[in-house]
Amino acid sequence: MKYKLKKLIDKELNGPVIIDEKMDNHTYFKTGGPAELFVEPDTVEELKKVLKILKDYRYPYYIVGNGTNLLVSDKGYKGAIVKIGKRLNSIRIDGEHVETGAGTLLSLLAKETCKESLTGLEFASGIPGFVGGAVAMNAGAYHGEMKDIIEYVVCLDKDNNIIRYNNEEMNFRYRNSRVKDEDLIVLKIGLKLKKGNRQEIQDKIDLLTKLRNEKQPINMPSAGSTFKRPAEGYAAKLIEDSGLKGLRFGDAMVSDKHSGFIINCGGATTSDIISLMRIVRERVEEKYSVELEPEVKIIGEEF
Repeated sequence: MKYKLKKLIDKELNGPVIIDEKMDNHTYFKTGGPAELFVEPDTVEELKKVLKILKDYRYPYYIVGNGTNLLVSDKGYKGAIVKIGKRLNSIRIDGEHVETGAGTLLSLLAKETCKESLTGLEFASGIPGFVGGAVAMNAGAYHGEMKDIIEYVVCLDKDNNIIRYNNEEMNFRYRNSRVKDEDLIVLKIGLKLKKGNRQEIQDKIDLLTKLRNEKQPINMPSAGSTFKRPAEGYAAKLIEDSGLKGLRFGDAMVSDKHSGFIINCGGATTSDIISLMRIVRERVEEKYSVELEPEVKIIGEEF
């Protein structure tokens, strides 16, 4: 089936259609087996055509962005991985209003808005993901979240309809949104920022970058915060207070720099990482009766 679908999709795309693409090339954890098909559309129209083909043949698919928050099974994914990537990365700035594609890097967007003396995106300057994923999970850091600056989000629904939602309609909440509720695909977003002092904006970006470098293991493969913040307390503190900082399973380790991160020390497999996640969750639940929920998205394997 994958060979037949490749031929059909090849006719509709300028971008790559790859068979058995290893997903360790597309995740920040640097783990994951092959996806039967890997597709990266150039345009929204190409995306719609690809999805129609996959749906017509009832072929499983999964939408990914920059792979910063993704953990793929060592056995891979039996279906198509559709990447909303840098081919959909336009940025248009008009005064305090910004429109940008789902495949734009948040760090690039923060840089470009700083050049225009626009404040509001400083918190996102060190988040490595694409805009689409950041909207889906309402990404945030240092007291800022995507919901604070979004005016509207343009999405593709399950029936390939393009729909524009305003901020209130997006149902943003902690690490969640309407995108995840309804399996929508973010195409582009509109932001409302504010005019500020360019040097002050850059100084804040520099300060947040310095804090990240000091406190987070950014030089090691990971998916950022491994677990969501529980209703009470913080995941990192619960993990550290459970004596788990530095704990290893194979080449996966609870970072000794920030216990909220599980890192790949070089040769970890997805199985190693998931096994360590299970140990962490069990120990924290035993000690504090708090069940940690993964923030990382896991596909092809159960947690």
